[in-house]
Amino acid sequence: QVQLVESGGGLVQTGGSLRLSCVASGRTFSRYAMGWFRQAPGKEREFVAAISWRGSSTYYADSVKGRFTISRDNAKNTVYLQMNNLEPEDTAVYLCAAGITSNRGSRDREYDYWGQGTQVTVSS
Repeated sequence: QVQLVESGGGLVQTGGSLRLSCVASGRTFSRYAMGWFRQAPGKEREFVAAISWRGSSTYYADSVKGRFTISRDNAKNTVYLQMNNLEPEDTAVYLCAAGITSNRGSRDREYDYWGQGTQVTVSS
C-alpha cells in the first residue's frame, strides 16, 4: 500500500513558477514509476509527466514540454514537478500517482495509487 500526499500548489501569475511535491508513504517507493496528472473543471484528467523508478527516464505531455520538469528523490520518498512559465491553461488540480510499469507511464490505468491533488491556479 502506498499513500501519496501532494503539496506546493497555489495562485501564481502568468509566467510564474511553482514546484509541486508528492511524498509517498511506505518503504517501496523506489520500485514505483511516478506520474503527474491534472484535471481542470469540466475536463477529463490528462497526463502531464512521468518518471521511471530509477529516475533515468522521463516523459512529458507536449503541452508542458520545455516548461515542466519531473524529478524524484528516492531517499526522501518524494517526486517533484517544477513548473515554469505557467499559463492560464495550466490551471487545474494536479495529482501524483504511483505504479509499476515498464511503459512510458502516460496512461492513468498504469497507476495503482493516487493522491488527493493540489490546486494550481494561474491568473492572466
